[in-house]
Amino acid sequence: MEQKVIRELTTGEIIERLDEEKKQLTKLKLNHAVSPLENPNKIKVYRKTIARLETEMRRRILEGEQKNKGNK
Repeated sequence: MEQKVIRELTTGEIIERLDEEKKQLTKLKLNHAVSPLENPNKIKVYRKTIARLETEMRRRILEGEQKNKGNK
């Protein structure tokens, strides 16, 4: 998932998507531990997507704090 696509999501959608991605990553890791995955690079892709989602959430939180400080 690209960063520009993530920026278009609402905060609720990001939280929902983050939860889904984390569950999928856990499943992939467990399956990979039992028997090797056909494409282990999927794990890397999920980790990067999770990091992008978390980064966007953090940016929105900080942006909200900046707006609050400006109003005081």
